[in-house]
Amino acid sequence: MIEREPLPEWPLFGMTGDVRPTLREVRAAGLSCTLATLIAVEGGGPRPVGTQMVFAPGFVAGYFSGGCVESDVADHAAACLADGEPRTLVYGEGSPWPDIQLLCGARIEIFLERVAPDDDALAELLSAHQDRRPVVWVSDGYTRQCAEDLSPWPEAAVVRDHDPTPRLIVVGGDPTAIAIAQLGAQSEFETTLVRPKGPAAGPPIAGVAYSRAEPHEAFAAIGVDAWTAIAIATHDLETDRAALRAALPSAASYVGLLGARRRIADRLAPLRAEGAPEHLFAKLHAPIGLAIGGKAPWEVAASVIGEIMALRYARPSGSTSTTLPADAA
Repeated sequence: MIEREPLPEWPLFGMTGDVRPTLREVRAAGLSCTLATLIAVEGGGPRPVGTQMVFAPGFVAGYFSGGCVESDVADHAAACLADGEPRTLVYGEGSPWPDIQLLCGARIEIFLERVAPDDDALAELLSAHQDRRPVVWVSDGYTRQCAEDLSPWPEAAVVRDHDPTPRLIVVGGDPTAIAIAQLGAQSEFETTLVRPKGPAAGPPIAGVAYSRAEPHEAFAAIGVDAWTAIAIATHDLETDRAALRAALPSAASYVGLLGARRRIADRLAPLRAEGAPEHLFAKLHAPIGLAIGGKAPWEVAASVIGEIMALRYARPSGSTSTTLPADAA
C-alpha cells in the first residue's frame, strides 16, 4: 500500500458535508485529488448515497462511517492518486476485507477516481457552485462530465446531483437571531444576518455575513433563490412586516417568523389588507421552528435549523412543508 499522511486523531474533517470548498482549495493549490463517492448502501448505513470525501496531500474532507472505514479508504485513495486507476471499494457483505465491518452492519460501496486540477468537469462543478446553479456530475473514473442537464452513460459509476449551497438569511439582532445565524453557519449554510440600521460592524462570528440595509434591499443584494431560507426574528413589528413583505413573494423555500402564536394574526393583517395573495402565506412557518419546547436562544436556534433541514430532506415534521427546494425552483 502507498504510504500516506495519517488521518488526524480528531476527525474534524468529517464535519464537512459539502466537499466542493475543499475541491476548490485543492485545485487552487494545483493538486490532483482522489474523489470518493458513496454509490450504494444496504442495511441502513450512517451516510446516504452520494456522500463524498476528498483526499489530496495536506487535504481531507468528509466521512462515510464515522471511523469504521475511513482509514482504509484513505489507503486506497492514496493508491488511486498514485496510479490514476479508479476502483470500487466494498465493505460489509461480500467485501474482500471481512475484518473491516461497519458497526451498524451495513454494506456500502465507494467509488474512487483521481481528478486533476485542470479537469473540465471539475471546473464546471466549481463554476456552478459559485453561480448557484444545480448540476449533475457523471463519471466512470476515466471520463467525467458535469452539466445542468446530463444523462448518464451505461459505464458511469457515479451520478451525483449537486445543488447550490443552502443559504440562510436571518433578520434581527438579539441573542436569538445571533444564535440562529451562528448555528446556521456551523451547519454549512451560507449565512447573512440582516439588522436594519444596526451597528457599523457585524457580529464577530465566523462564517456570518452582515447587512444593515432594510429587508427588501438586503434580500435583493444577497440574492434569494429556491435554496434560500429566511428567518425573521426581530421583535419589532414594523421590521417584521417589512421583512415579510419582501420574503413571502420571493423564491425562498422557507420563511419563518419568530413570535407568540397569538400575535401572528396582527402581524399578517396589514399584509392581507394590502392585497397579498393568500397562497403566499402557505409557506410561512409561524411560530418559527419545530415545537421542541425550549425558548432560550440556542434552543430556538436548534428548532429553526432543524425545521429548515426537515424541509430540505422532505421529512414530514409538524408544520414543515415537504416540498423540496429544487421542486420549488
